This record gives sequence, structure tokens and C-alpha cells, in this order.
Amino acid sequence: MTRLDIFSDPICPWCLVGKTHLDRALADKPFHPFSIQWHPFQLNPDLPIEGVDKRAYLERAFGGPARVDAVHERLREIARKAGLDLNPDLPQRIPNTLKAHRLIHWAGIEGVQSAVVADLFRAYWLQGRDIGVDEVLADIAKDQGMDRAATLRLLQSAADADDIMARDRDARQKGVTAVPTYLIAQQYVVSGAQPPEVWAEVIAELSSKTVVH
Repeated sequence: MTRLDIFSDPICPWCLVGKTHLDRALADKPFHPFSIQWHPFQLNPDLPIEGVDKRAYLERAFGGPARVDAVHERLREIARKAGLDLNPDLPQRIPNTLKAHRLIHWAGIEGVQSAVVADLFRAYWLQGRDIGVDEVLADIAKDQGMDRAATLRLLQSAADADDIMARDRDARQKGVTAVPTYLIAQQYVVSGAQPPEVWAEVIAELSSKTVVH
């Protein structure tokens, strides 16, 4: 198997589009060589733990409501081409995603990491749920067979928060500046929401090298 390390944040719409493209490519190649691991990268690591109002935050960041509307319209169009019915205005808050990344880490230990990542994207972008809330995260864990009560206890503690933040800092120090970023076989870096055709080419190349060996 070839390791595919993905640096992502569940509140990043481009990460959702990128995941959708990758999922499509993998579905077309069920014998693909990838072993996928998800890694933390917070788009907004300095947000308060309770999060902020999404619309107000984006209007400050982009310079007014008209700019936000334009960005959202472009996002709708790109998502539509990827087969996503996405309403960027649905989420009302931008959460601090440290706890979501902690959940992703625990899900990896329990062998359900990609499923939990998919549920986090779905919860935030398609259902408008606040994935900064402990109970929402615990429900997502339960949906994938994890122990809800144990997850909730961990979320309400500091547990491994320092470790997750250290991994985020390490990724930045190694050159990850935006997400999604993909590290293939611990050698090749691919950035951005690449279309399925690009992934099909990568899979074909990796498969041919495997055959040669």
C-alpha cells in the first residue's frame, strides 16, 4: 500500500470539494494503492473555543457582504461541478476545530477515521451543525461505532490537545500553508482540490510502479 497523508480542516469548503473528487477517483479504482491518514491543520487556530458568527467573520475577512456573496457563489458553482449541493450560507458559526481534530485522531485509533471525517464534513457543510460543540462531536463518534460517553469525557478534558496543536505546528513548519494538502508516499506533495482525473493518473502511475517491482 502507498501512504496518502491528507492535511485538512472540516470547516474548509475546498477540503470538502477535494475529498469529493478523491472519493470519486477511489470509487472508480476500488483496488487503488492508498492507505489514507488524516492530519490536523486548523484554518483558524486562534478562534475562541466557542467559535464565532460565520457571516460577520467572513465579512470582516473579505471586506464586506458583497465580497462574501461573490466568494460563496463561486463556491456553489465549483461544488455543483463536483456533484455537491452545497449552500455556503447554511453553517451559522465558524467553530474552533481543535476538538474536531482530536476526534479525527481518536477515530484513526479505532479504524474509522475516514468515516468520521466524512461525517464531520457532512454535519458542518450539508447539515449546518456546529462541530465545535462536544455533544455534536460525540454523536458523530457514536454514529461510527465509537463510545459516545467516553468520547464526550475526552472532549471535556484537555487530554491530547497539546499533541494535536503540536502536529498542526509541525505541518506548518514543514511547509503546509493551505489545505487540502496531500503527501503521497511521504515524498510527493499535491495541493488544492485536484479533480478526479488527476487522482486517476496518480493511481495509474503508482499501480504501474507496483507491477514493475
